Amino acid sequence: MSLMSDFAAIAAEDGRAAMVSIIEGGDTSAKLLLRADGQAEGGLGDPELDRVAVEAAEELMWAERSEMRLAGEVKLFVDVTHPAPKLVIFGAVDYAAALCRLARAAGWRPFVCDPRSQFATAERFPEAEEVFAMWPEKAFASLGGIDKATYIAVLTHDPKLDDAALELAVRSDAPYVGAMGSRRAQAQRRERLLAAGMTEEELGRVAAPIGLDLGALTPEETALSIMSEVVAVRHGRSGGRLSEAAGGRIHEVAG
Repeated sequence: MSLMSDFAAIAAEDGRAAMVSIIEGGDTSAKLLLRADGQAEGGLGDPELDRVAVEAAEELMWAERSEMRLAGEVKLFVDVTHPAPKLVIFGAVDYAAALCRLARAAGWRPFVCDPRSQFATAERFPEAEEVFAMWPEKAFASLGGIDKATYIAVLTHDPKLDDAALELAVRSDAPYVGAMGSRRAQAQRRERLLAAGMTEEELGRVAAPIGLDLGALTPEETALSIMSEVVAVRHGRSGGRLSEAAGGRIHEVAG
């Protein structure tokens, strides 16, 4: 199969890859395909150009956007295909049900994990892609691990579950790890995790309390607060009011 056919097949299977093409300043028939596992195929006719192409493809593949890039006098186009991002929710609670509904409406793939099988059921979370009645380590393994497009929300109030999920999450490639709880509960969790050997740097990766400051009261409003923070992180935004934004593009155009 040609590289273009391979790329099309990956896209059809809802996979992840990036195709780099020269659109100006070189051989416009040259292609380089980078797969999610880092395997590169093809080439652009120059080792340095290939290096730049692979770096751009790796970055944009996980940023989940297509973009033009300049490599000296050569103009490249990086075409990215990717599945919907994953939101892994720990805690089979009412907040999780509301968050699943909102994540699904936003085009995300929500997963619910909780070892308490009486709560972690598909019937309680019909919008979830899958429900895992298992401890965090097994749940992450069942998901195929945690990649750079996996966002994690810990909504339980049980230290055994919270701590087990957070210890794995902060040491993963997840770009976002958030945890629910009052400031007092957060302080107690912090002391427990430090005592368990977690570093200050690792703890600094946890968004806690989780979500943006919307004044949320209900599970639905809380889900909106959490989802708003997750989306902002995904797009490299602060989550402030658009009316107070300094400038630049207001709404990103999907690639």
